[in-house]
Amino acid sequence: MVDWLLALGAGLIAGAALVVGAAVAWIVRVPQRVVSAVMAFGSGVLISALAFDLIGEANDAGGFWATMAGFVLGSVVYVIANVVLDRKDKRNRRGSSESPGTGGGIVIGALLDGLPESAVLGLSMVGGGGVSVPILLAIAISNIPEGLSATADLKRDGRRPGYVFGLWIGITLACGIASLAGFALLEDAPAGVSAFVTAIAAGAILAMICDTMIPEAFRDEKAYTGLIATLGFFASFGIHQLAG
Repeated sequence: MVDWLLALGAGLIAGAALVVGAAVAWIVRVPQRVVSAVMAFGSGVLISALAFDLIGEANDAGGFWATMAGFVLGSVVYVIANVVLDRKDKRNRRGSSESPGTGGGIVIGALLDGLPESAVLGLSMVGGGGVSVPILLAIAISNIPEGLSATADLKRDGRRPGYVFGLWIGITLACGIASLAGFALLEDAPAGVSAFVTAIAAGAILAMICDTMIPEAFRDEKAYTGLIATLGFFASFGIHQLAG
């Protein structure tokens, strides 16, 4: 029972970073270049986490083919979902000068990013290893600028605080449930199945980085995006080595 609560709590903590970013954006006006710099840093952190804590461990546990099948599937599902949302004008692509779309589109977009990430937190606990600290930090760091950026746009559009924070709190609860599901549903699953599902989340995260985070970071931090992302990778890899 303690492990279930830990999985739920880890997902809530990761999702709460969205609320933190939203609160900062609502209270103060954060320069877009700062948001973009944090986005670039978070991209590097996530790339390191998915390489060493997701794909690497999935491959060790379930083998190459199960891992690669899940990895490709996760990427394809994420990209198709984004294409469908774009065509329906539910979510404008990051990196454009357009507004982020409707409130429903923002919820869907954040869920597309957050649910696979949170499920991985629960999966990291399978086998009694506890929550992966590098993955938790990577998700939290990447969620803060998303909350910042979207809330700043919603505030400019005249949305009320109850509406804005209701969206992010709802997504936070969904992230907690996704983390709990990742642990509970796969606690006794074969290694190949766990590796496949972990790799699905990793593929979705990498597609999200390329489609969402890097374009937005590059929009305002063109000259330094690569360097900042490298520093994020370095920080995450250092945590991985020290925590391991």
